[in-house]
Formats: sequence, structure tokens, C-alpha cells
Amino acid sequence: MGLLKPGDALELEPLTGGVSSDIFRARFPGGDACVKRALPKLKVAADWRAPVDRNRWEVEWMRVAGSIVPGAVPAVLGEDREGGFFAMDFLDPADHPVWKAQLRDGIIDPIVAREVGARLVRIHAATADDASIAERFQTDHIFFPIRLEPYLSATAQTHPDLAPQLMQLVEITGSTKRALVHGDVSPKNILVGPTGPVFLDAECAWYGDPAFDLAFCLNHLLLKCLWRPLWWARYLDCFAALHGVYLSRVTWEPREALEARVAHLLAGLFLGRIDGKSPAEYITEDADRDRVRRVARQLLLHPVARLTDVSQAWSAELSRDRLPVR
Repeated sequence: MGLLKPGDALELEPLTGGVSSDIFRARFPGGDACVKRALPKLKVAADWRAPVDRNRWEVEWMRVAGSIVPGAVPAVLGEDREGGFFAMDFLDPADHPVWKAQLRDGIIDPIVAREVGARLVRIHAATADDASIAERFQTDHIFFPIRLEPYLSATAQTHPDLAPQLMQLVEITGSTKRALVHGDVSPKNILVGPTGPVFLDAECAWYGDPAFDLAFCLNHLLLKCLWRPLWWARYLDCFAALHGVYLSRVTWEPREALEARVAHLLAGLFLGRIDGKSPAEYITEDADRDRVRRVARQLLLHPVARLTDVSQAWSAELSRDRLPVR
């Protein structure tokens, strides 16, 4: 990638936290970088495989998103497509903490959630109905095996009575082509930087349904209510702040139509993080898994069109069990 000169010393430190790639911090005379290589088999218990050329689309997504919202992604320093590597700026955790870690530790700020929604909707709006971006990101061969199959199709096998609803979500999401999608908008992939959120890990980048990005991120905020139950009401405040600002700025289609797709998809993703190929690692109690199943089944069998209805259904479940609030 041209980042080293002959004879330069190089130190590689493995970084943890991801299941789909090998990631290293590289130290060399020119500075520090984060180097990433996609893996053919993800580091989960299930046999979950995905094409390694997704590194290419991650880099492309970062370049497009960075041109729309400067500072929303790390700078790309180099790319080796043949070797399956790329390098980007290493952002120091001291001033770029991971949002997931903040949410775990009680730093639950709706302003951060609002800015995540604001940056995400800017990227979607700027790429909506853009034929050149659609042509550039024809990545169904990546998005289906790494997103739709493990989260929805696999869950349909576990819950055959819900298979019609879950497979309909696969069909609708997979056939809706409206904007450039990140594909993994999760708190673990968002850094809270001095000038706003920074998005990482766009290896599922795809031109498709922007509802997926919003539903995927909101799903994590619902699940966090079981991780740190004392703060469940605060997580739901972030849920409301994120979707509120996002939906208020949707310009490419009627926001009611997009919100309905998000609400429907969210029910499937919610169940998918319990009974799909990538269960949430912090939900370890059967009682908590059953809480998710009850609400997800309710929403899949009796769909709602508004995200406030999703939040209220989950809030009612948490209140029913008299989880404490702080």
C-alpha cells in the first residue's frame, strides 16, 4: 500500500472486538494505522461465511460517506485489493471512545443518538435514487449471506411458524433499492469523536433499503435495555432521539412508508439477535431471551407501522417484569 519505506520498522498489535475480520494496529515511522483483512468464515459458533471481497466495498463506502459528511469516517490511507487488506487512520480511544462502551458504562446521551441519526440520514439522502452509486454498489452477493440470511432466514428455521413473516422481510428488504446502506450500524461500530460520531465496519455496504440501517441500530438500543436494566428508560430515550431526527429529515420517499418498513424489519432483527446466527453476547439469561421472543412474536404477528408503537410494546414488557429504572 506504499505506507512503508524499505527498512522501516513495523509493529503489528492485534485488536479485538470484531468477528468478521482480522484487525491490527500498525506502528511504523510514518505514524499509526488500523489495518483490516476480511475473513472468509466469521468468528462465531455457527458456520457463517461471506465473500472476502467485501473489503473493497467497505473502502468504497467510506470514501462516499466521507465526501458527504466529512469526519464521519476514518481517512483511508491505502488499499490492497488483491491481498484483501486496507489501512485507515487509527483513532485513539482516549478521544474516540466506542459508543457501545459508553452505553455499557452509563454514559447514555440522547444527543449522541440524535447525531448518529442525523449523519446517517444525510448519507442516505445524498445517495438516494443515484444511479451511479447503485451501479457502483451491486453487492447483493455480500449483503444477503452476511445480513439477511443470518439474521432473518436462519431465524425462520428456528421459528417455522414465523417463517412467512420473516421471509417476507427478506423479500421486501432485498428488493428495495433506494440508497447507499452501511449494513452494520451498531454501537460497537460507532466512535464518539470530538466533532461527532464516526462510523466503522462498512463491509456489508450495499445499495438497497435504508430502512435496514435505521432498524439495525435501533435494535441494539432495544437490546441494551436487558444488558443494563437499571437504565432501560434511558436507552429508550436514545431510541426515540435517533429515529426522531432521522425520520424528520427523510426526503426521498414518504417518511410514513419508510417508518413502516423499519418497524416491520425491527421485529425480525429483534428476534434474530436471540435465535439467529449472531445472538447478542450479553443476553445470557433465558428469562431475558423469552422477553425478546414475546415482544418480537407479537410484532411479527401483529405488525405496527410506527416506531413509537415498537418502543411502547417493549416498554410494557419491561414494566410488566418490574425492572428497576434509574
